[in-house]
Amino acid sequence: MFESEVFALLVQRWGKRSKLTADDCSAILALPFTREVYTKDAYLVREGQEARECALLLRGFAFRQKLLRDGSRQIISIHVPTEFVDLQNSLLRTADHNVQSLNRSEAALIPRAALMELAAARPNVAMAMWIDTLIDASIFREWVVNVGRRDARARIAHLLCELVCRFRELPGEDGDTYEFPLTQEQIADATGLTAVHTNRTLQSLRKEGLIQLSSGSLTILDWDRLREVGEFDELYLHHTG
Repeated sequence: MFESEVFALLVQRWGKRSKLTADDCSAILALPFTREVYTKDAYLVREGQEARECALLLRGFAFRQKLLRDGSRQIISIHVPTEFVDLQNSLLRTADHNVQSLNRSEAALIPRAALMELAAARPNVAMAMWIDTLIDASIFREWVVNVGRRDARARIAHLLCELVCRFRELPGEDGDTYEFPLTQEQIADATGLTAVHTNRTLQSLRKEGLIQLSSGSLTILDWDRLREVGEFDELYLHHTG
């Protein structure tokens, strides 16, 4: 990815959130940044860390998590390319959770001060940033419902449906097979299930002919039925902005 292309997809993404002018787009494209590559499981953000930069995911996938004293964790969201993993830290200053790379990933680290200056100078950009954080909050609400009220089959089916909808928003993704770097352990930590229960549930979804999951890829075989099992309604993703 060339330097001039780093923020091109961000302009497209934020352009769906707010009516950006040509000058707004130019200002986004001119943001300063440093490029960072992360290995699998590397930390992009650590809980308690002072926020000096915000990370825009360019390649690969990442996940937010909270750790308990006994070492167990709850994964609280998954992030895909073109998304900020910590935009809220532009205002909150201190990270209150961890963000790790799911696979080999790359991010553009933008100085917090530059984002604040951009938002202050350009209301349309500030609106797009605000909507991005509101959509994050909407996804968090749905995850609370998913973990708290749905059974195991519905939880996992719902998670898969959400990720597929978000994958479909990425450039070049228009088929039924997607890169899927989550392990069964990570799916368990995202849905509040044990690894054994997760394995059995995935096997059930496979046997019913809904999905094929192997070698780091996910194929959707019966989208309508998977949506039905997961009680999935993509309204909360607000893809129309």
